[in-house]
Amino acid sequence: MVMKNILPIMAMSLLLVFSVSCKQESDKEAEKESETKSPVSENYNISILLDLSDRISLEKNPNPTMQYYQRDLGYIKSVSEAFTEHLKSKRIRQIDDKMQLFFNPEPLDPAINTIAQDLRISIDKNNASKKLLNSINSDYASKTSKIYESAIKDNKYVGSDIWSFFDNKVKDQCIENKYRNILVILTDGYMFDESTVMKEGNRTTYITPELIRKNGLNTKDWDKKLQDQDYGFIKANDDLSNLEVLVIGINPNKNNPYEEKVIRSYWTKWFTEMKIRHFEIKNADLPSNMENIIKDFVLNKE
Repeated sequence: MVMKNILPIMAMSLLLVFSVSCKQESDKEAEKESETKSPVSENYNISILLDLSDRISLEKNPNPTMQYYQRDLGYIKSVSEAFTEHLKSKRIRQIDDKMQLFFNPEPLDPAINTIAQDLRISIDKNNASKKLLNSINSDYASKTSKIYESAIKDNKYVGSDIWSFFDNKVKDQCIENKYRNILVILTDGYMFDESTVMKEGNRTTYITPELIRKNGLNTKDWDKKLQDQDYGFIKANDDLSNLEVLVIGINPNKNNPYEEKVIRSYWTKWFTEMKIRHFEIKNADLPSNMENIIKDFVLNKE
C-alpha cells in the first residue's frame, strides 16, 4: 500500500523536475536570442557617405548594363526602404530615429549641399506620422537623383576623401550614444584627395590603381607582401566600436586580377584596426542583387 502511494509521488516529482529544467533551458534560449537580435524599439542613426569622384563619370567609367550612379541610386533606395520598414515596425512612442547623407569633400555646387540638408531626417514621437513615413522613400529617391544629375552635369568631380572623413568627422556626425549607428559608404574602393595625401612607412591615406601597381601588389604574392611589409591605410581613429559600416560599389581596375583582393584587404585591415566589429564590403553589383543584402544588414537580420 505504501509502495503504491510512493510511486505516484515519485512520478510527479520527476515530472516537476523535468518541467523546471525545460523551462530553464527555454528561458536561456530566449535570453540568448534576445542578445543576438536587436529589439524593434532600437533607435537607428543611419548615415550615407557618397563618393562623388569621377567613378560616376559617364565618360570615364561608362557601364552599358547600368551606369554606376544609377546603381548608387538603387542602393540608396534599399537603405531608405529598410529605414522606413524599421520605423513602421515600431510604436509611435518608440520612434526616435535618424538618417542623413554626407560627402567628403563637399561638392562645389551649393545646390547639392542644400539638397543634402533636406535629406537630414530626424523622426520622433512628436513629428512621426503616416504621411511623413510614407514620404521618406520618394523624397530620398527624387532628391538623391538630383544630386547625381547635378554632379555629372557639372563634370567637376571633387575626389574621394573618405580617409579624412573617418579622421575628422565620423565620430561627430555619424555616432550617437544609445543609437545603433550605421554608416553606408558608396564608393568604388579607391581613395584619393590632394589635400590629405600622407604616407607613414608603407601606410597611406589613399589607394589608387597606380599605388597598387607601384607597390608591386599586382602579383600572386600580393598578400604576403602586404602583410610582411605592412601596406595599408593609416589608422584614422582608435575606437569606432559603436559604428557598423557597409561599403557598397567596389569596382576594381580590370588590368590587375588581384586588385579587388588588395582593395578588400586594405579596407578590412583599416576597419579592424579602428575596432569596427560589424562591417561588410560589397561589389558594384546590380541593385536588384544587392537589395536583400542591404536590407539584411540594416535590419540586422541573420
